[in-house]
Amino acid sequence: MVPLPVHLVSGNLSEEETEFWKQPDSNGYRPCLDSTVGYRKRSAKISKEKNRFLVVVAAGGLNQQKNQIIDAVVIARILEAALVLPVLQVNMIWEDESEFPDIFDVEHFKKTLRADVRVVSSLPSSHLVAKQTIVTQIPYGVSPFWIRAKFFKQLNQEGVLVLKGLDSKLSKNLPSDLQKLRCKVAFHALRFSKPILQVGNQLARRMWIEGPYISLHLRLEKDVWVRTGCRTGLGPEYDQIITQIQKTQPQYLTGRVSMSYSQRRLSGLCPLNAFEMARLLKALGAPQSGRFYIAGGEPFGGSKALEPLAAVFPNLVRKEMLARDGELSPFLNSSSALSAIDYIVSFNSDIFIPSHGGNMGRALQGHRAYMGHRKSIRPNKRTMLPFFEDSSISDEEFSSIIRSLHNKSMKPEPRKKQRDNDVIAYPVPECMCRHGSGSF
Repeated sequence: MVPLPVHLVSGNLSEEETEFWKQPDSNGYRPCLDSTVGYRKRSAKISKEKNRFLVVVAAGGLNQQKNQIIDAVVIARILEAALVLPVLQVNMIWEDESEFPDIFDVEHFKKTLRADVRVVSSLPSSHLVAKQTIVTQIPYGVSPFWIRAKFFKQLNQEGVLVLKGLDSKLSKNLPSDLQKLRCKVAFHALRFSKPILQVGNQLARRMWIEGPYISLHLRLEKDVWVRTGCRTGLGPEYDQIITQIQKTQPQYLTGRVSMSYSQRRLSGLCPLNAFEMARLLKALGAPQSGRFYIAGGEPFGGSKALEPLAAVFPNLVRKEMLARDGELSPFLNSSSALSAIDYIVSFNSDIFIPSHGGNMGRALQGHRAYMGHRKSIRPNKRTMLPFFEDSSISDEEFSSIIRSLHNKSMKPEPRKKQRDNDVIAYPVPECMCRHGSGSF
């Protein structure tokens, strides 16, 4: 995917608005996925593998599944195995039965990776009756050495290995060649299917042709409030509904149950609600006349959930408003396809801001950086929320503080080798080489 050009914004703008639209300096970083000589030599054999096959079942929402597919390719490479086209597990929350070809361009996936791993659509008949070891328990943060020591001999003997529950299990700190492979899968091989790409690009062009726009990924869906254990900002009536679901179905609550709501919120574990997002945008210098694309599922509370945001920034657009008659009809039973359309429109925006962490926010942050360091603003919730509570701070001082907390959006941010810092979200420096001058 190549994004539409960013707009050159000019006119009668305030200093804050000019700064808001300003794009980051790339500091000379460009995509760079050249592999080592040793990697390329091994590729000649691995890309023709016909005896060992890896099957991966990817669960969760679209971007969670994408993460598992990326890891599946890397693990296939580590095990010198052919990768069977990943199986997308039926999503019970959204009742989505989409299969890999429904969401992704299969032939493009195979072609892009043909020098790295062999990808096949299904197991050959010679392996259908083979013993298939199904592995569901994998520790977090496993290394390539662990993967190879655990599975290579067994795979050599049996010919087929099935992995389930792979989400975030592979280490984020891998050898350089494998980091580049992760980026190759994420930013090149995993292209959406042609029907999704066509509609997504059409909606993006309709937003783009009218001028610059901001994409907000608002995590206001009911399941998000249930999982995080946070309050909706809609009042006691709505919070009581969420609390009741948490009591009757506690397995869905993934937030830190030992913490109170206030502790979770001030720790940055809650999505920003519409009122908080409006305050953030205003402090950052977003113009009230700005055009906003709202990505994400149906907000809990419907239009009421967006009222505090719409009161300050009235030009809010969703894909249902952009689409013409029947354009979204083929995808209405697929939450993954609808999420992919949101991804495409957000990918093309001048500025992208998620209200919460999560897989889509991280994926878009990295993808936009990789394709030219388009501006993405990650709300620094843990640091900024105490200032939201301080009524003694003037509006001018509040805005100054908020802008200073988010100035990292103005330059490429290198990946820190922490457990959860993924090269997919931070492609500098492993997947991007520096050309020319400039410094952090």
